[in-house]
Amino acid sequence: MASKQLLDMLNTGIAREIQVSIQYMWQHVLWSGVKAFAVQSELKSIAVAEMKHAEAIAERLFYLGGTPTTKPDPIFVGANLKEMLLQDKKDEEGAIALYKQIIEAARKEGDITTKHLFEEILEDEEGHHDTFTSLLEEV
Repeated sequence: MASKQLLDMLNTGIAREIQVSIQYMWQHVLWSGVKAFAVQSELKSIAVAEMKHAEAIAERLFYLGGTPTTKPDPIFVGANLKEMLLQDKKDEEGAIALYKQIIEAARKEGDITTKHLFEEILEDEEGHHDTFTSLLEEV
């Protein structure tokens, strides 16, 4: 059985994934203009990936005996493309830090499946961070 600390961390991950999936999707819908044209499809693609992460984490949490949250962390859309991308980059940095903690906690508890799941998600988050960092260079 997973510790309460690990279950709480998984719920934090779910809240974060729901937040950014909504945030990135709304940014995709609301932002327009020449610079946003290339960014819109990236935002939509990443939003879908984040929702899949939320689902995978929720399934794992439920399996471990927890109840997945339905409440996202605060959503930030932004007033312009640079503001959006700076926040998105920051959100990905927060996810990377959290998921490294979850990987370590799962390792300590001998929960290889959770560790593996978050190693895969961490790889995606690092890719998202790289995307937002690269996009910021163009804004």
